[in-house]
Amino acid sequence: MIPLVYDQINRWGKDDEFFLALLKKTNVKKIADLGCGTGRLTSHFAKANYQITAIDPNKEAIEYAKNKEYPGDVSWIVGDCSYLQTNTYDAVIMTANVAQVFLTDKSWQLVISDVYRSLKPGGSFIFDSRNPLAKEWEKWEIDKTPDVATNQESGEPLEIWTEYEGFIEDVYTFYETVKNACTNEVIVQEKMELKFRTQEEIHKSLQQVGFSEVQVYGDWEFKYATVETKSFIFHGIK
Repeated sequence: MIPLVYDQINRWGKDDEFFLALLKKTNVKKIADLGCGTGRLTSHFAKANYQITAIDPNKEAIEYAKNKEYPGDVSWIVGDCSYLQTNTYDAVIMTANVAQVFLTDKSWQLVISDVYRSLKPGGSFIFDSRNPLAKEWEKWEIDKTPDVATNQESGEPLEIWTEYEGFIEDVYTFYETVKNACTNEVIVQEKMELKFRTQEEIHKSLQQVGFSEVQVYGDWEFKYATVETKSFIFHGIK
């Protein structure tokens, strides 16, 4: 994630609407937004009157988030899942495929264990992840055009170019480069790595840490996921 351009190239969509609808349906009050990034969706949680703890390891992203306007109080934390308070939240939510940044079984096990610890009995763990069977990376690699954005401080036009390295063992690697569209100057470049876990792998891991019930929706609808599903939305109950 590159905070400078993240909000501009990730506009409001069906996925955001679904997360808000699922939280409303779940009837929760106190939530943790784990991997909140620039607070793009956190701001909408605040408008819906949730009590929010927003956590992300990216200090720059948290600074972007803090500069936005929010109704009510949001507790911002630069950190990881270890900062989740025990037996505290009605729901922990991870959006924008944050689940895929945990590249090892050990790191994934750690985050879901910490989430489970932090939830009240009956609490919800809600997150999304891409279906590896859909092979979304094949579509990414075909697109050779840059995304466009604007430098909010200078007003200069920006281009975001993506180069795909592909799979190294079971981790998908690519690079995002932000350039000044007028001068071609490289402003920032970041290496991205993703792990594509199957529905069965994720489901089993949630059960192993203690989640008593796990529902899996598909493609931002209240319908159960199938093998053709592109995006999984998991809802685990403690």
